[in-house]
Amino acid sequence: MSNNSVQPIFILPEETKRTSGKDAQRNNIAAAKAVAQAVRTTLGPKGMDKMIVDANGDVTVTNDGVTILREMQIEHPAAKMVVEIAKTQEDVVGDGTTTAVVLAGELLRKAEDLLDQNIHPTVVAKGFRLAEMEAQRILRSIAHHVGSDRAMLEHIAMTAMTGKGAEAHKVLLSTLIVNAVNLVVGKDNPADFDLNMISVERRAGESTERSELISGVVVDRERVHPAMPKEVCDARIALLDCPLEIRNTEIDAKIQI
Repeated sequence: MSNNSVQPIFILPEETKRTSGKDAQRNNIAAAKAVAQAVRTTLGPKGMDKMIVDANGDVTVTNDGVTILREMQIEHPAAKMVVEIAKTQEDVVGDGTTTAVVLAGELLRKAEDLLDQNIHPTVVAKGFRLAEMEAQRILRSIAHHVGSDRAMLEHIAMTAMTGKGAEAHKVLLSTLIVNAVNLVVGKDNPADFDLNMISVERRAGESTERSELISGVVVDRERVHPAMPKEVCDARIALLDCPLEIRNTEIDAKIQI
C-alpha cells in the first residue's frame, strides 16, 4: 500500500524564496500595483513625462505607457503580466496603454480588499467577468457610429495624439492619417484593411511641419550616378528579382568605363 502522507520534495536554487497562499497573492498584487503606479502620472492631457536611463546610459523621455514599460527592467512574473496588457493594447488598438494598466492596477487593489474579507479568488474572478460583460453592454449602448464622417475621424486621430510629442502638429498629422487610411480601406467593408500597407518614414532633424503623404511607393535609395535625372515623367518601370547596385571589388582597385 502506498503511503499518502509522504510530503512532496521541492529542489530549488540557492537564495530562492517560495511563497504560497495569501502571501503570494499579496506579493503579486503589490508588484502589479507598483507597475500601474509608475505610469499613473502620465495619464491624461496633463500627464507628465518620464525620464528613463537604461544600462547603456541612453536616455528616453516619454509619457507613452507602453514605451515606459518596455524600457523598465521588470523581473516579477505578475508585473510582467501587466506589461503584456500594455503590449496587447498597443498591438490591437494602438492607444490607451496607460489607461489599461491603470485600470488593471485598480481592479487588483479592489480584489485585494475582497481577499482580505475571505472571499475566494475564483468568486472575485467571476465577478470581474460579469462586470466586463456589463461594461461591454454599456459601451455599445452609448457608442456612436463613425462611418465615413471625415471630421469625426480627424477628431479621433487628434485625440490619440493628445498628450504625446506630436500634439503640437496634430491638425496636420490627423489630416495625413485620415487620407492615408482612406487610400487603403476596402470599398465594400471599410473595416477590412491592412495597416502594413501604410509605412511611416522618419527623417532625423526634419520638422514635423514638412510631413507629407505620398500615394505610391517610396524607395529610399540614392542615385547611382550624379548625372542621373532627379525626376522622370511617364517612365517605364522594370521590376527585377535581383539586386541592381554597384558592388565593391574584393581587392583595392579602380574601374574606369
